[in-house]
Amino acid sequence: MGKNKLQKFVDMAAYPHVFEYPYSVAEEVPFGMRGNWHRDFFRNDRPIVLELGCGRGEYTVGLGRRFPEKNFIGVDIKGARMWSGATEAMEEGLRNVAFLRTNIEIIDRFFSSGEVSEIWLTFSDPQMKKATKRLTSTYFLERYRRFLIPGGLIHIKTDSHFLFTYTRSLLEENKLPAEVMTEDLYHAGEADEILSIKTYYEQQWLDRGLDIKYIRFRLPQGVQLTEPEVEIELDTYRSYNRSKRSGLQTSK
Repeated sequence: MGKNKLQKFVDMAAYPHVFEYPYSVAEEVPFGMRGNWHRDFFRNDRPIVLELGCGRGEYTVGLGRRFPEKNFIGVDIKGARMWSGATEAMEEGLRNVAFLRTNIEIIDRFFSSGEVSEIWLTFSDPQMKKATKRLTSTYFLERYRRFLIPGGLIHIKTDSHFLFTYTRSLLEENKLPAEVMTEDLYHAGEADEILSIKTYYEQQWLDRGLDIKYIRFRLPQGVQLTEPEVEIELDTYRSYNRSKRSGLQTSK
């Protein structure tokens, strides 16, 4: 029988590789690991990779297994889901895996300049109603630049045609070339051992016959970013009608 949510939070509070700083306490509780992840937790100088919106942590743990020469941190606010990956990492003794339970809106409070090499966005909510909530919007890209190395990599795996089209339009608007871009990952010959790691939600979308999309690009420093002024058809399999459109507004 699975553990209930309360017991999972009790477990998480005792895990040495889990750091819990939700927005409600982030203002009051200092986070001493900022700028010190290499020295104080991982105890090495290997690249740090984030998975933002990690859910159950399948990608964070899967990457940690495959790449012992890198460090991985899964970030999400939903601790009961994160418990699965955090428990798995602990049971397997993955010393290059950690988890941070916090709101992604304040992610830049937990990492200092140049501390992170890559970001993974795996099946993020497309947030079709408001551009500033999308994890590939200029609102978030500006925050990522505060702690990414210059030209740091961003990976996006998504089932959402809306989010894929929005992100592609944003890259085109800002003349940021994609290193890889495909609307059908598993039939385009791009799904290597990294991209073939499947999350719980990804398998659900595949079971429903949806194509998985992928974009990889580098985020430069010092370039002003603007939102694309386009209209995009909304995803039909969510609680929206295809006839509805979304006008994108510039993020401040």
